[in-house]
Amino acid sequence: MLNKLSLVIISQNEEAALEKCLQSCVSLVDEIVIIDSGSTDGTQAIALKYKAHFIHQDWLGFGAQKNYAVTLAKHDWVLCLDADEYLTTELAIEISQELDNPRAKAYQLIRCNKFLGKFLRHGAGYPDCSIRLFNRQAANWSNDLVHEKVEVVSDCAVATLKHDYLHNSGEDFMKYLHKQDRYTTTQALRMLELNKSVKLSKLFFSPFIHFIKYYVIKRGFMDGVPGFIHIVLGSINSFQKYAKLYALCQQKSQ
Repeated sequence: MLNKLSLVIISQNEEAALEKCLQSCVSLVDEIVIIDSGSTDGTQAIALKYKAHFIHQDWLGFGAQKNYAVTLAKHDWVLCLDADEYLTTELAIEISQELDNPRAKAYQLIRCNKFLGKFLRHGAGYPDCSIRLFNRQAANWSNDLVHEKVEVVSDCAVATLKHDYLHNSGEDFMKYLHKQDRYTTTQALRMLELNKSVKLSKLFFSPFIHFIKYYVIKRGFMDGVPGFIHIVLGSINSFQKYAKLYALCQQKSQ
């Protein structure tokens, strides 16, 4: 591979997932940078096993933490993964071939998410496309506290690779629900900062629109019971986000 590549990961207590992530990338990348926000398990030992640069940084929020990690990479080309994500062999080969002669400065990768024991390939779970491979001279992470994304300069070409990478969080169902609750709270607070308000129509229709879009139009029914549950929870999240914003607006006006 002609262009050197840095793997960049943020972590906290990722002992259960990290090794699979690193193993899938170790033959592809030229360095591994892991920014850790205070692990108390075996995360550091696994990172050092793969000769990663393991650096502590107190939590800054998802976007800022990932931006900080990217700045510490040696190489301009970076691959950003979460600790519970890993490359397929096919995608690792595709990345290697692409970086021999890049046709873009940023690449969308297609993530396939595992939920309740099943990799979802329809509905809201697939294709889950986002920029994860990029030249940091042309792109970087947004500073969003949650649901951060890579932003590119206006004239930057973006291409999409065809093979999947896999997301297997391994978290139990109750932990997943608690995480979604935190996400909707963060989203509501962010909307409050932007002075957004809530109409009854948004509260009423947003969960139904979410369900119809992903279960019917995008054929989420083909993922069986896990797909159904995933989409229903997404509909509930859509409602909760706006309900929390409504409650925050009421508190602010008192």
